[in-house]
Amino acid sequence: MSDPIAEKEAGPAPTNEQPDAAEPEKKKREYKDFGHDEEKPTHANVDMSQIELKAEDLYDKEKVDLETIVIEDVFKLLQCDEAGLSDDEAQRRLEIFGPNKLESEEQNAFLQFLSFMWNPLSWVMEGAALVAIVLSNGEHRPPDWEDFVGIVALLLINSGIGFYEERNAGNAVKALMDSLAPKAKVKRAGTWREIESSELVPGDMISFKIGDIVPADCRLTEAINVSIDQAALTGESLPQSKKLGDQCFSGSTCKQGEAEGVVISTGANTFFGRAASLVGQDDDTTGHLQKILAQIGSFCLVSIGIFVIAEILVLYAGFRYNYRRGLDDILVLLIGGIPIAMPTVLSVTLAVGAQQLAKHKAIVTRITAIEELAGVTILCSDKTGTLTTNKLTIDRNLVKTYGPFSGEDVILLAAYASRTENQDAIDQCVVGALGDTSRARAGITLLDFKPFNPVDKRTEITYREESSGKLKRVTKGMTGIIIELCSRNKTEDQENRLEADVEEFATRGLRALAVAYEELDGQDHEGEGNGFELIGLLAIFDPPREDTKQTIDDALALGVKVKMVTGDQLAIAKETGRRLGLGDHMYPSKVLKEGPAAGGKHANLDEMIMDADGFAGVFPEHKYEIVKRLQALGHLCAMTGDGANDAPALSRANVGIAVEGATDAARGAADIVLTEPGLSTIVHAIRGSRVIFQRMRNYSIYACAVTIRIVVCFAILAFAWKFDFPPFMVLIIALLNDGTIMTLSVDRVLPSNTPDSWDLAEIFAYAVAYGLYLTASTVALVAIILETTFFQDKFGVSLSGNLTDHRNDPQLHMIVYLQVAVISQALIFVTRSHSFFFMERPSFALLGAFLVAQVISSIIAAYGNWGFTSIHAIEGGWIGIVWVWNIIWFIPLDWIKFAMKATVIKSLRQRHQAAAAREMQATGGVPLTRTQSRAASVHESLYRNRVSFIRRAARKVGFGQKIKMNPAELQRFSSIQAQQTGQVLARHPSRPTA
Repeated sequence: MSDPIAEKEAGPAPTNEQPDAAEPEKKKREYKDFGHDEEKPTHANVDMSQIELKAEDLYDKEKVDLETIVIEDVFKLLQCDEAGLSDDEAQRRLEIFGPNKLESEEQNAFLQFLSFMWNPLSWVMEGAALVAIVLSNGEHRPPDWEDFVGIVALLLINSGIGFYEERNAGNAVKALMDSLAPKAKVKRAGTWREIESSELVPGDMISFKIGDIVPADCRLTEAINVSIDQAALTGESLPQSKKLGDQCFSGSTCKQGEAEGVVISTGANTFFGRAASLVGQDDDTTGHLQKILAQIGSFCLVSIGIFVIAEILVLYAGFRYNYRRGLDDILVLLIGGIPIAMPTVLSVTLAVGAQQLAKHKAIVTRITAIEELAGVTILCSDKTGTLTTNKLTIDRNLVKTYGPFSGEDVILLAAYASRTENQDAIDQCVVGALGDTSRARAGITLLDFKPFNPVDKRTEITYREESSGKLKRVTKGMTGIIIELCSRNKTEDQENRLEADVEEFATRGLRALAVAYEELDGQDHEGEGNGFELIGLLAIFDPPREDTKQTIDDALALGVKVKMVTGDQLAIAKETGRRLGLGDHMYPSKVLKEGPAAGGKHANLDEMIMDADGFAGVFPEHKYEIVKRLQALGHLCAMTGDGANDAPALSRANVGIAVEGATDAARGAADIVLTEPGLSTIVHAIRGSRVIFQRMRNYSIYACAVTIRIVVCFAILAFAWKFDFPPFMVLIIALLNDGTIMTLSVDRVLPSNTPDSWDLAEIFAYAVAYGLYLTASTVALVAIILETTFFQDKFGVSLSGNLTDHRNDPQLHMIVYLQVAVISQALIFVTRSHSFFFMERPSFALLGAFLVAQVISSIIAAYGNWGFTSIHAIEGGWIGIVWVWNIIWFIPLDWIKFAMKATVIKSLRQRHQAAAAREMQATGGVPLTRTQSRAASVHESLYRNRVSFIRRAARKVGFGQKIKMNPAELQRFSSIQAQQTGQVLARHPSRPTA
């Protein structure tokens, strides 16, 4: 049977008409080894005399691409030569291009603290405080100091929590800046010298050697056996060999050799700088939770506003209230209606959740990310170092043999031909495949060893076998090089088979490493042998982490789709996807620019992104674009990564997750930092976040329901009986209620098996139903007391005042206070449960806090004779009546919940499903779960932590100026020893370092 690959390489077969034709010269075979497609340099297709030496021209790729043009054109465009720039010219260019560093804005702490008081929820609180202290004057009464102090205290607590959280957050740009090399060796005016890397400019001649960090993007003018590790920048798992004319990225590390180059870009214009500029590029001060708070706050504000206006019209225009009396009634709605402690309660819930996640080795740097993680529908994961170990390994199941040796023998002989000290990545993985690394030199005497070099592209060992005394030689290296050395037992069939095996490895993204063997006749280890014989082919790959496949399966079970986004080659990505069960439906990064092919199954790029299992060959801009497009489709997106190349996407994602051992840049940009190897922690975090989400949802229903019951209830009481409830007692109710509700942060709830989402229509529907029902319970109680003598006749209780003439008896105020306080807190047991409230046991903390609050409320009712707030203690009979009344009214609350589920909630969900079905049909079957876009809400911008008002104020008073990097902070990167120490410290202490 003929080999189609061999036929393809050899060209068309000779025809039958020429049977005696001379056999054509055999074509040299080309083996597809693991490597990158080389792009040949081009010439600048512009008139270089017209290009000015300024950033606008040099970095405009529509005009010229300094990264790809021939090196001669680089010198012409940059107007420099290999002697280097003069000091005067370097200074001039420094003024044109700026320093070779990233800059960050310094934020004033005081203005940052004030910014947390700048949103509509806070505005209502601040307005109520002003009403209490400024407007509540006159008519021989002092200002309402009690309410003022209570409101201000709540404001300061809320702002303090938010301020503390944000000040502790990481600064991604600062971390990226820290990674830049502090020193650089540069040639100025023909003389080599060492300067601060921040002083480098385009056109400078620089040099670096093994262990150095490349200080700026450059093109190599001299390269001696150079290998650059740029995994943290591009995601490539192997160090890349560099030759004359190649580009080296700022922030990458020289692993081998020495090089000289010409600087082509500095600072923010470098590959590294462009990645940094994407971090925080968008105004992300309005996060997802802030949007939800905005809409919940708007619901509460509209509810309050409607009834405040109604009270102004009815009380002043209709009842002719005097100024101070009407103001007290309005203050009741302002204080009681707004969910004053909502930011505090949610912050405490999230903070407790962050502590719980820390037990699973996940550090939360932005606690609002916990809420977003619960709703994540897509997890975009980097490959190198995240899904995989970033440690090359021999695939023992794919060892190909061509001679008398077994697969284990081939691995052992390959290990003989490897360094055991100062190993590169290939030698390390081959020797490591033995299990016991001492076997690499056991039973042999080393006579000669030739290490790998870019010219020969192989290693070779000559040794004496101690058992037989024979001299033998083994070589390993690139397939094309090794097969050319093989002069013994090489046949056409063997070459065809080898070529097919290499082709198979290449299509699967595996690096092929050939091994050959020969024996020497004499005892001269420098003599020739009997000819190399090809004995085997090894497959090298970056293996998945042990727990990655299970993690992906768990994520899929939780309704989270996983997509691989990697800088490695497409074949490697597909092979990794197959090994993980992730799928191999992946695309190269170029489709993100070119879009789907015409006539293909995808109508547009969004549909392709949704359908893909992953993307390969991506740069930071691509990762960022993928995340951004998924978010535009309405998905909450999480992104995992470990390198500086992942930082932009980590920052852009709703939840950025930096894995264990990540760079400072990645950790600074991430919302969650894992301190344990592997991704299993992410599954724990998703489950934990969904528990936290359920707690917040339960509270949100409760808070909105309480708003409705307060504003509707006390407005109706004022309209019907001119009932004037004291504002201070509303503040007491709010304090007791919210103090109890804070224990929701440790409540027992079950996480959802699907991504959570804020269906605010459902929340508001439940809130209105519960609120109106609780309003009815209070209005009915007041009506019976005022309009009848039922309780007095049946239970022998009485009130102190004459209710016929005066409807605002201080004891009646106390009765209403106790009834509202008790049943309002009891509502949480209904909102937290999906079935009957007694079917789902609450936490002991919540139950205990509820009982304590009720005891306090009852004690206040029994002994609270506070003249300043128009209340008076009531007798035990009234307290018993209120408790029994509340129990009777509490029982039907569960039935209201079930009735709502069967009617209103069911109708809302059917409408959502119908809309989703129509959307899927319109988008060709791509399932979308749309959430509100960043610009869709009119109100959400008001809930940002740092609004434009604060920013303008900062600029006017001189804050927010650019700051310079302290050179001392970068000094630890000035040598390879210090760099290695920093890497050790950045990782978990128990993680071994190589």
